[in-house]
Amino acid sequence: MDVVIILVFVVGYMAIALEHPIKINKTASALLTGVLCWTLYAMSSDNVEGVAEHLNEHLAQTAQILFFLLGAMTIVELVDAYQGFRLVTDRIQTKNAVKLLWLVCWVTFFLSSILDNLTTSIVMVSLIRKLIPNKDMRMFFAGMIVIAANAGGAWTPIGDVTTTMLWIGGQISTVNIMKVLFIPSVLCMLVPLLYLTFTMKGTLGDSSAAAQDQGGYGSEKIRGGSIMLFLGVGALVFVPVFKTVTHLPPYIGMLLGLGVLWVVSEMINPHADEALRKPYTAAGALQRIDTSSVLFFLGILLAVGALESMTILHHFAVWLDGTVGSQSVIVTLIGLLSAVIDNVPLVAASMGMYSLEAYPMDHFIWEYLAYCAGTGGSILIIGSAAGVAVMGMEKIDFIWYLKRVSLIAMLGYFAGCGTYLVIYQMIH
Repeated sequence: MDVVIILVFVVGYMAIALEHPIKINKTASALLTGVLCWTLYAMSSDNVEGVAEHLNEHLAQTAQILFFLLGAMTIVELVDAYQGFRLVTDRIQTKNAVKLLWLVCWVTFFLSSILDNLTTSIVMVSLIRKLIPNKDMRMFFAGMIVIAANAGGAWTPIGDVTTTMLWIGGQISTVNIMKVLFIPSVLCMLVPLLYLTFTMKGTLGDSSAAAQDQGGYGSEKIRGGSIMLFLGVGALVFVPVFKTVTHLPPYIGMLLGLGVLWVVSEMINPHADEALRKPYTAAGALQRIDTSSVLFFLGILLAVGALESMTILHHFAVWLDGTVGSQSVIVTLIGLLSAVIDNVPLVAASMGMYSLEAYPMDHFIWEYLAYCAGTGGSILIIGSAAGVAVMGMEKIDFIWYLKRVSLIAMLGYFAGCGTYLVIYQMIH
């Protein structure tokens, strides 16, 4: 039966990776894979009660990640409803292409470390639509936004879902991951940025044409935008502090922040018509968040949990160590693989392969995995949620990105890899 379950997992994995060609949403594939793996495991076991206990344990761990993501996504959606991000983006007005590229990349890098790389990419592409009418020039900017967003999300526990998974799972700690991954993440962005600074040609285009496309923000400003921006960012930044002080799981801190923003959103324009107020309340934001992504995480984490409970992942890790030998090579390859296969199941599988008993918190393998899985997806435009979102918004062709951006993204990835390995050797 082990072989059948592995086969189901592999087929489900392939369906997730080939979501666009087969035209089946990856959430459906993930849910089916997770349910089938546990069902087959229970049917093949003599101790069904023991299987149910394992399932409950994995569900408890998975629920922490899901509630954390639900809270974070709702907070970000609420800030966006009040056009809070305009306070940042409206201040970027330069007409110099190179200067604008540097500004956009650095804002994207730091914004994605607080929000998440997907939201940041959407906000920044909306910005460059207003500033860069020239389609060819805008595509280069969009490619750099993907690289900068993924690099920025990798070095904080709340910037990328894979880093968040490792943080909630106890594999990494807040201060340490920020300390050891900041410089590698900067270089991951800086190498492609420096290359484009000297090779990018063309102009931004006629700014009057940009008026036709406001990129998601209307001209009318919404009351309470600055309050919601500062409260939203404050709530997200407060979560690691809350965890450190109280030692409670991060999702409790995230739900606390959501509760505060929910109350404040209800107090803004309290006498307005109910129908007009709804889009600017947390209840309205909850209707707009990407619920299918949350269910995708549920399905894939359940599937990985089944393989972990059956010790299949442990045996695979032992085989990898015996075959490849070097942990740095294994993790580097996982990062490259995340350009093709979704990094969430890759990281989930890695967490199941290596135990915390053998590899304690802030071990080399967890730190390096956070960097590689977070930034490797930039090598192909389909390799990260940020890339897929930008691909859809700007209609960027897969082959165009492969020819123009993939190589410099890979150079940045390996520059960060080398930097981290050198820093690690110096520290240890």
